[in-house]
Amino acid sequence: MTKISVPIQVRFKKWTEELPQVRNIVRKAIKQAWTYGNVGELEIPVDDIEVSVLLADDEDVHILNKEYRGVDRPTNVLSFAALDDEEEIIEEPVLMGDIIVAFETCKREAEEQNIKLEDHLFHLVVHGMLHLIGYDHIEDDEAEEMESLEIEILAKNNIANPYAD
Repeated sequence: MTKISVPIQVRFKKWTEELPQVRNIVRKAIKQAWTYGNVGELEIPVDDIEVSVLLADDEDVHILNKEYRGVDRPTNVLSFAALDDEEEIIEEPVLMGDIIVAFETCKREAEEQNIKLEDHLFHLVVHGMLHLIGYDHIEDDEAEEMESLEIEILAKNNIANPYAD
C-alpha cells in the first residue's frame, strides 16, 4: 500500500470556518483518486508519494491561473504536476505536485448545483489528483475516461454524479 503524505496549507480561513473537517475531506479525496486512478498505462509504481494542497481564495487562484495558464479569471481548481517526463528518474517519496482550490468559486458552484460544499470540494480534489497522475480532458476520449473515473470514485464515496443532467 502506498504511503501518501498530504501537506495542506489553509490560506483562506473560510475553508476551516465552513468545513471544520476540510483536511480530512482533502486527504480522503487524494487517497481515493490514487487508489482508483493509479492503474493501467498511467500507473506509477511507487510506495511513497507526496501531494501538496493549498486551500486558497479566488484572488490567489486568479493570479496563478493568469500567470500559468494565461486565463485572466479565477477557476475552481488548479493542479501543477511535478512529474512531466516519462523518462524522469523517480525517487521516493515521489513529489506528485500541487493542487490549489479556490473557496469562493467552489462554494458558488456547489450552491448553483445544489450540492454540499464538502462533496464539491471532494470532487475537485479528486479531479486535481487525477491530473497529477496523468489524466487529462483535452481530447474527447480522454475527457470521457477521466469523467468516468471521477463518477466511479464519487459513487464509492456516496457522492452523486456531477455530470448527470
